Amino acid sequence: MHIAVLMLAFMTIANPAWADATKSIKLVVLGDSLSAGLGLPAQDAFPAKLKKSLQDKGIDVDITNAGVSGDTTSGGRDRLDWSVPDGTDGVIVELGANDALRGIDPDLARAALTDIVQRLKARRIAVMLCGMLAPPNYGAEYATRFNSIYPDLAKKFDVPLYPFFLEGVAADAKLNQADGIHPTAAGVDIIVGNLMPAVEAFLGTIAEQRR
Repeated sequence: MHIAVLMLAFMTIANPAWADATKSIKLVVLGDSLSAGLGLPAQDAFPAKLKKSLQDKGIDVDITNAGVSGDTTSGGRDRLDWSVPDGTDGVIVELGANDALRGIDPDLARAALTDIVQRLKARRIAVMLCGMLAPPNYGAEYATRFNSIYPDLAKKFDVPLYPFFLEGVAADAKLNQADGIHPTAAGVDIIVGNLMPAVEAFLGTIAEQRR
């Protein structure tokens, strides 16, 4: 018994990553009202349902909901340091819907998201981007400029991308609240189900880096 304890202590000192690999992965969802869960009970918000789905598969993960309703990409950038505490392993970035709805210059959104990714990577925190698509009312040129932000940044910084956060839910009245923008609990279930393979791969990369 004493030998086993000594071996464990030696392994922890010699290889801190081995010890870290036994801890739950700490994720932060940095987002807007789509992840904050506007209009829903806390347990039905995207981060809570994602955590439950992962834990149901035996994946040990702790997820913090850092969604702020009304936030733009610039808002997320401005609160990045206190929204993502030290010790965070990975961040799922879900921002941009409000930029698109308000017709904010895509160059500003691109700059803000670039800063977010760069700052997180500088802190050795893994990043996963959730893309957003511009509504059609601003025209094709705006949509082209906005929609290209996410794949461009994913390629530039070599981070995983889920192309459209609201895939399978956007514009479906049955899956959205009365405002036609925010998903119902059933809509969140679909988002989580669609995202699960990408999130599992993201977590797998984080776990591998701990070894």
